[in-house]
Amino acid sequence: MTDHRPWRGVLVATALPLNDDLSVNRDQYAEHCAWLVENGCDGVVPNGSLGEYQVLTPEERAKVVETAVAAIGGQRVMPGVAAYGSAESRRWAEQARDAGCHAVMLLPPNAYRADERSVLAHYAEVAKAGVPVVAYNNPIDTKVDLVPELLAKLHAEGYIHAVKEFSGDVRRAYRIAELAPELDLLIGADDVLLELAIAGAKGWVAGYPNALPAASVELYHAAVDGDLATANRLYRQLHPLLRWDSQVEFVQAIKLSMDIVGRRGGPVRPPRMPLLPEQEAAVRAATEKAVAAGLA
Repeated sequence: MTDHRPWRGVLVATALPLNDDLSVNRDQYAEHCAWLVENGCDGVVPNGSLGEYQVLTPEERAKVVETAVAAIGGQRVMPGVAAYGSAESRRWAEQARDAGCHAVMLLPPNAYRADERSVLAHYAEVAKAGVPVVAYNNPIDTKVDLVPELLAKLHAEGYIHAVKEFSGDVRRAYRIAELAPELDLLIGADDVLLELAIAGAKGWVAGYPNALPAASVELYHAAVDGDLATANRLYRQLHPLLRWDSQVEFVQAIKLSMDIVGRRGGPVRPPRMPLLPEQEAAVRAATEKAVAAGLA
């Protein structure tokens, strides 16, 4: 494996700024990617679920990747390449490769509850694109669980180099390290950051740095460097927001926080709906408290 592992560090699963008519604002997206890097983030993950990839046209989806690469360079861009079929995911991986990206992130098959053979075949097909693949384990949404034993098989075959772990079960970190010690563990849910950092995570595919990048980066580095006093303080301050990353309304919540701190989050595309009044009030209060504490 190459010594350069572009999935390490803080990679922001970018929210996609939309105009009021729900069209993509590519200029604001480019500026957002640059702003995240300026504030200490190591890169971006466009076309993840936070980026609403499922409701983008193919042209929009390709342009999002190209916009990010033009803004901050392909070595900092790791697009999500999830799709219903393996052939389509491979085409998105090839598009990312041709755009200059150095890695891609891939969910298991998500059109149905795939068995182990199907999962292995899926990652084998996408690996043929020739760009390093980071697996994304999100059993809550996909109904397919990349358990440590399966991840070890995928890694042993050379299909994946890292995993974004979103199961919420921090115990898995230790089992993954035992079964596949060279497989990089990436924090996949904001609200288990400290626990997975202590367990040896090499990176964070992050949501809330879209709104609070500097404080989030400080938290991550304190956690992985073992500065637990700083990490615990920041984690407690930020956790009322970080836990929204694991909620159904995570896109709306993070976009609202972006709007509050002066970034363009904007609306979401259907079928997502705006936050309920009580949800909006909770996100707004937590965001404003973070701003008042100097975390924005």
